[in-house]
Amino acid sequence: MIVLGRFSIKQTSDGRYMFNLIANNNRVISSSQTYASVANAKIGIKSVRTNCAAPVEDQTVEGFEVLKHPKYEVYLDVGGKPRFRLKASNGEIIAVSQAYADKSSCMKGIASIGTHAPDAEIAIEDPE
Repeated sequence: MIVLGRFSIKQTSDGRYMFNLIANNNRVISSSQTYASVANAKIGIKSVRTNCAAPVEDQTVEGFEVLKHPKYEVYLDVGGKPRFRLKASNGEIIAVSQAYADKSSCMKGIASIGTHAPDAEIAIEDPE
């Protein structure tokens, strides 16, 4: 089996845990919120896997259609750069992206989650 990426769980400076979904080219596709434990971070990963094929609500266009959860929301950040967030069926944000140079790249990032998340291995990084 070819692994197309990995979920990397690491401890944050405040003792909580978060994960990044990392593509096979070692680029971060998305990041999570922080969790109280590794077990809770793994539940978050399961939610990303479950919801990674969700439809996209493009909030960058006027009069966009509001979709039901789960969904990706594409929006412009305060600097005017496109980003996305993946929301679970309960409306909780389970993954967020970096700022992209353009919307096309942002949409490729969303597609990359669908490609990488289902079979990505889980790695727990050692604290430094």
